Amino acid sequence: MLIPSIDLMGGKIVQLVQGEKKALEFDDFDYWIARFSKYPLVQVIDLDAARGVGNNCAIVAQIVRRLPCQVGGGIRSAETAQKLLDAGARRVIFGSVLLKDGEIDTEYSAALATSLGSAPLVFALDSRGGRVAIDGWRKGTAVTAFDMIRALEPFCETFLYTHIDTEGLMGGIPMDVVSEIRKATSRRLVVAGGIKTQQEIDSLDGLGMDAVVGMALYSGRLSA
Repeated sequence: MLIPSIDLMGGKIVQLVQGEKKALEFDDFDYWIARFSKYPLVQVIDLDAARGVGNNCAIVAQIVRRLPCQVGGGIRSAETAQKLLDAGARRVIFGSVLLKDGEIDTEYSAALATSLGSAPLVFALDSRGGRVAIDGWRKGTAVTAFDMIRALEPFCETFLYTHIDTEGLMGGIPMDVVSEIRKATSRRLVVAGGIKTQQEIDSLDGLGMDAVVGMALYSGRLSA
């Protein structure tokens, strides 16, 4: 399944290369919401909230009322997640908060599952150079995606793996890497990072993975 991505920064839809350099920017929300309305699920990420430099809460609220979404970016509490779910979000994405002092926080992850149930929980595995990156991808850790899966699989229904090394480059996602991630978990797996063709999306689907696509849609490489 193709999942379009809406990344928000400074009140606009943006596309970044490897989470850093802004490549595209749009402010016509109605246009993209209409374009993405045919999809079963859309991913919305508040990049400002993820980096702790503000938020785009009003825009997120507008989008989740109009599209079926999984929402992430700066979600650090069950209370915040519940508000998003109450507003219409289908799933909520947790990332940085799953680690504490560089270690996987299984106690907090279990508490999230107890409070919200595992069904709407998406745990992010944002990987650069084989290691998980947090705080809007700006801080590296010694933890691998496989470490996260082993520790956190009991507490969520979905993992979101982003291959930061290829994110936004439209050079394709490394199938060997995501295939190993797929083998490591029985949970639903969503992957992102440079996906550019329908053939890739079909291949990922055949292996039981959903594909988050941003740059290829906004640049017209793939038709929305």
